[in-house]
Amino acid sequence: MPPLRKPALPVVVKRRAGRGESAGRDEIVWLFDLDNTLHDCSRHIFQRIDANMSDIMMRWLNLDRRQADILRLDYWKRYGATAAGLELHHGIAASDFIDAAHDFEVRGLVHAEPGLSRKLARLPGRKIILTNAPERYARAVLHELRISHHFEMVWSIEHMRLQGRLRCKPSLAMMRQLLARLRVSAHRVVLVDDTLANLRSAKALGMGTVLCHHPGTPHNARQLGRSAYIDKRVNRVGQLLTGPLGF
Repeated sequence: MPPLRKPALPVVVKRRAGRGESAGRDEIVWLFDLDNTLHDCSRHIFQRIDANMSDIMMRWLNLDRRQADILRLDYWKRYGATAAGLELHHGIAASDFIDAAHDFEVRGLVHAEPGLSRKLARLPGRKIILTNAPERYARAVLHELRISHHFEMVWSIEHMRLQGRLRCKPSLAMMRQLLARLRVSAHRVVLVDDTLANLRSAKALGMGTVLCHHPGTPHNARQLGRSAYIDKRVNRVGQLLTGPLGF
């Protein structure tokens, strides 16, 4: 395998505050997950990614389909990303695996709620993408949704390496690193995510939390009420504009 690549940390792009937004230090910083949060990944894209991952694991690890599927899900549950488990236990560079698994054209596969860009524009505060997906894929999806201009940074899986080891969501250490990079207190940050484990970590650090509930997200199907680590539950991004946030 080629040596692990260590990409530069993403640059925080300074921007002017939009209409209705505060330019002060006390404005909210929104951390948005990507898949099944900003767009419906369960209609087409998850199937493509999962199939690619299993195909790659069958070839690289000499597994059959059932073995690959079981191992893929096991590493996702344990480490937040299959790539992290493959790197830790098999010496496969995570960058190689995630690049191969996301090597497809997203055009025509991306579906989101109507008026998403308009709704994001009305939401006051800074906005950042926090995703366990690779940056190239994340930016392609944002471009397809025509919402790239709303986000000052994409913090992707390539930027989640600490002391030589990949630390994906729900890693507390990775989230602390991001807070330090942003130079912002946790109580001014809100994570919007479809995965309960990620929200649990964010709340442990003092962040506000929003569960963007999606029935296609694994292990979330039974989450109908509000847990102690969830401040608000929504089904669409537009619902962030209604009702008190309480952060």
